[in-house]
Amino acid sequence: MKNRAYIFILITLMIDAIGIGIVFPIMPDLMDRVGAGNTGEGAFWGGILMASYAGALFLFAPVIGSLSDAFGRKPVLLLALFVLAVDYVIMALADVFWVLLVGRILAGIAGATYTTATAYIADISSPTERSARFGMIGAAFGIGFVLGPAIGGIAAEWHITAPFWIAAAISGLNVVFGLFVLPESLPPEKRRSFGRRDLNPFKTILEAFRIPGLAVPLVCLFLFEFANMVYPTLWAFFTRELFGWSTLYIGVSLAGYGILLAIVQGGLLPVFIKRFGEYRTLQLGLASAIIGMVGFGVISTVTGLVIFLLLAALSDLTPPMITAMASNTVEEDKQGLVQGVIASLASIAAFLAPLVVTGTFEAFVDDSGIYLPGAPFLMSAVLLVVIVPLLVRLRPLAQS
Repeated sequence: MKNRAYIFILITLMIDAIGIGIVFPIMPDLMDRVGAGNTGEGAFWGGILMASYAGALFLFAPVIGSLSDAFGRKPVLLLALFVLAVDYVIMALADVFWVLLVGRILAGIAGATYTTATAYIADISSPTERSARFGMIGAAFGIGFVLGPAIGGIAAEWHITAPFWIAAAISGLNVVFGLFVLPESLPPEKRRSFGRRDLNPFKTILEAFRIPGLAVPLVCLFLFEFANMVYPTLWAFFTRELFGWSTLYIGVSLAGYGILLAIVQGGLLPVFIKRFGEYRTLQLGLASAIIGMVGFGVISTVTGLVIFLLLAALSDLTPPMITAMASNTVEEDKQGLVQGVIASLASIAAFLAPLVVTGTFEAFVDDSGIYLPGAPFLMSAVLLVVIVPLLVRLRPLAQS
């Protein structure tokens, strides 16, 4: 039963990733459909939609996580999946912008199932199993990020709304699947009360930072997520500026990265943990991240890009390691809170980082001053270097 529940959680997280990526290839046509105007205006309002998703995720991730600590994981997960299915129907029927906006906000709220799903995995895993299983979460997301744009691009050839109807059907079927295979992982005696304090994401974050030993892994995760946002934010602009790539090449390279991500976190991560232990695997991931960022900061050839893309994939060994270490600092009744705070910090990074890295990119590719398209990657490498002295504080939290 635990194995079936584990598979259900991975499928749920993959569906979350599909929901994020399914919009990317159809965003211009979607903006045309709701009358957003020209390409520049469409890009602006598309950005508003993405910001609304990240904002809703930030506000509700700790709340959803705390609800699951109080009422159990199963009802929260299934309700959120049902809301996600309804959201896709809303997106399919939307012909004005404000309806799309409501849909994206609902998607952000439902997307907070990540917190409950990771708390569920923490519930059913021993401390020594958590790193590998959190790595499988990254693999599920990697597969979802490959499938999402593919489904969106192919299905939209039939009709602009087809991707949303397909996603709604997948989410609905997963709800039914969960009703039969998902046992409750948090027994009543291990639950905690839900109060007004849980409705304030900022208070929840502060509460998490007060938990002994938790502040350092949370800071490390925030810095890593902020730095790593340079890839999804700038990849299309960066490769077009350097190599003049078309949308096809950009899409293929992103899909390739998603496949590498699934291989690293789903295949290599358990092997590395078994051979080197959690702490050394974390060191390897962070070193790969820093070298990859510096490489992208100075490359000028496609060969160099391919080499450093492989290192960038290895850098994704880092988040599941730190997430597992954060999880190991608290008891079962606070797993949802911790995972919710982690998701909120990632949402803050997803909101702030694009503003910083795009501004840096623009400053270094204009006609004045130094021309250095890779400057945002070098800036991100500096942020990762800040994590290095904090690693020694994480070593006691490693299980092997």
